[in-house]
Amino acid sequence: MDSILVRGGGALNGQIPIAGAKNACLALMPATLLSEEPLTLTNAPRLSDIRTMTQLLQSLGAEVAAMQDGKVITMASHGEINTRAEYDIVRKMRASNLVLGPLLAREGHAEVSLPGGCAIGARPMDIHTDGLAKMGAEIDLRDGYLYAKAAGGKLKGAVIDFPFASVGATENILMAATLAKGTTVINNAAREPEIVDLADCLRAMGAQIEGDGTSSITIQGVDSLHGATHKVVTDRIELGTYMLAPAFCGGEVELLGGRIDLLEAFCEKLDAAGIDVSETDAGLKVARRNGRISAVDVTTEPFPGFPTDLQAQMMALLCTAEGTSVLEEKIFENRFMHAPELIRMGARIDVQGGTAKVTGVEKLKGAPVMATDLRASISLILAGLAATGETTVSRVYHLDRGYEHVVSKLRGVGADIERISDK
Repeated sequence: MDSILVRGGGALNGQIPIAGAKNACLALMPATLLSEEPLTLTNAPRLSDIRTMTQLLQSLGAEVAAMQDGKVITMASHGEINTRAEYDIVRKMRASNLVLGPLLAREGHAEVSLPGGCAIGARPMDIHTDGLAKMGAEIDLRDGYLYAKAAGGKLKGAVIDFPFASVGATENILMAATLAKGTTVINNAAREPEIVDLADCLRAMGAQIEGDGTSSITIQGVDSLHGATHKVVTDRIELGTYMLAPAFCGGEVELLGGRIDLLEAFCEKLDAAGIDVSETDAGLKVARRNGRISAVDVTTEPFPGFPTDLQAQMMALLCTAEGTSVLEEKIFENRFMHAPELIRMGARIDVQGGTAKVTGVEKLKGAPVMATDLRASISLILAGLAATGETTVSRVYHLDRGYEHVVSKLRGVGADIERISDK
């Protein structure tokens, strides 16, 4: 099992290109099931999760081809489609459940295994299935599979009120509604940029969608969708992660393709901590102001609030802040599993339920640590960049699910980092 070795102490300077959004691409790829014509995605990230979704779509009968070193993905779902998403593939990744809505919309029935993914909370499927049931689907859970069938063979438009703003459920219902008969309204819809990106792609395919980016989305079903070419939106989580790098280490880094509107709440916290963010012609430039950063309190919230996927990285940064910070996790339970590993590096963190109190120390110390999930992996690497001595992060297979070419990107701005293979 590979590990990452980090030697801390040096400032970072230069440019880091930001990839297309993993979470957007994983929702865009199943949209190919809605049309028999080709769907091409540009600016695609090169990640293991994308390969897993590719395998899943191919198992359903879609043709998938990656070009330009994986940055362009062309898909076609013409002919007969298999409607059973098998456990062996679905278990690898939570986003596999996003084939449920498109399969139901196109074929009128589907059998989809319950999904897997990072162990950061239960994230039940009820909100997905309840919404589809409102659209006329009969759904039964047996032997770990969701068996879904649309009454009369076709989904019908409905008014769906979500109990909370679920990103995955919004994406599933949004895709299902494009081919449903009549009008669907999603209330308390998620507002994330990835939702807007999916809606943009579906509109390019001929869907009739209004209100994306707000809490109420209206979809007028159409008889069929056609092919399209769509550019995947910038990955705001990779962007925010690398924006923190010079905050840890000093120096000045430009994030190519970065946009403040993707991370306004996050940028506000950086400003309060003493980190400057400015727009450039090519993206965003980030630099730490003089001295130690200041403690800030953080509460994770659905977009446009502070992203839960940047909480671990922010906690690592605040471990060396001047003062005490309080971080409250309101999206997922079990998402402070990185705290014990940071404590091994000398951090002072007290976790009580969904709240963590972080008292800053002058310096973290390098240590052997273990990644527990995707975002914990990168938070420990960032902590290692600012620590004295060497830090070895093990179990970094999580990292490949969400960050492409981490070592080369950080090396490109001066980090002393290498990947060690166990082979």
